[in-house]
Amino acid sequence: MSQITYLEAALQAIREEMRTNPRVFVMGEDIQSGVFGDFGFNEFGGARVRNTPISEAAFVGAGIGAALTGMRPVVDLQCSTFLYSAMDQVANQAAKIRYMFGGQSNIPLVIRAAVFYGVSAAAHHSDRPWGLFAQVPGLTIIVPTTPHDAKGLIKSAIRGGNPVLCLEELSLRRQYGEVPDHDYTVPIGSAEVKCAGTDLTIVAVASAVHTSLAAAHMLTDDGISAEVIDIRTVVPMDRQTICKSVAKTGRLIVVDPAPGTCSVASEVSATVAEASFVRLRGPIIRLTAPDVPVPFSRDLECLMYPTADKIVAAGRRLCRQRIAATG
Repeated sequence: MSQITYLEAALQAIREEMRTNPRVFVMGEDIQSGVFGDFGFNEFGGARVRNTPISEAAFVGAGIGAALTGMRPVVDLQCSTFLYSAMDQVANQAAKIRYMFGGQSNIPLVIRAAVFYGVSAAAHHSDRPWGLFAQVPGLTIIVPTTPHDAKGLIKSAIRGGNPVLCLEELSLRRQYGEVPDHDYTVPIGSAEVKCAGTDLTIVAVASAVHTSLAAAHMLTDDGISAEVIDIRTVVPMDRQTICKSVAKTGRLIVVDPAPGTCSVASEVSATVAEASFVRLRGPIIRLTAPDVPVPFSRDLECLMYPTADKIVAAGRRLCRQRIAATG
């Protein structure tokens, strides 16, 4: 096992796949070196490491074309909101080509983008668009939260045959974690129970997973045992793991730093309401950002997102009767 950062784990995944499969190549804005530093791709030469102009529609389209010819491109857009400039290529081409061609073609394309929020990047650079792109049938969406998962999920994405959108939260890229030294993958479509509990289920996305783990620890002071689930894959969502947990605990909080309308939090809530309603002992609580553009002021921006204290307060409300009974 090695202790490496989230970003290095993601880059290791790409470099290792490039060494074993000559069809894997990278392209994108400042892919050789730029705002995030040197990505360590020099060993592969210019033919497999393509710096592109700032024209997202053009190079995402080029990646789709390369995937159709049997290559396995990894396209880097740097910032998740830059995806909007390539929306037609992502939503109308990459996501739909297999269906429109009658299943005759695969699209082994991975699109990476950093998700900026909580860093005073202002409205144009601070969206959390996993819920928005979940509305596009044909896309796979992964949101790793640890170095281990970043490496394993990206390897699975590169080896698969589907267009995969990998959204990597900027605040997590410098976090260290243990990563196996041997080759491994993390299966796409599998959530992870980060800590087991019996009184309350907390389902979280992106860095909200770490916030939820902190809240779960705080709730132990009230005698509340919280189970925290990291979604990891937004599409396809691991509904079975979520519903199994709720069947055990009877209570659900969903923590999603994206706006609440048509969000991942809404989808998780609807899934449990439809499949596990009779198991619920209280209302489902969604903790999300408000439906407003992100302000530039860090103080104002930080007020938008779910915090450990907000999760703890929600957990206490849901478990009030249990606390009274044990108190």
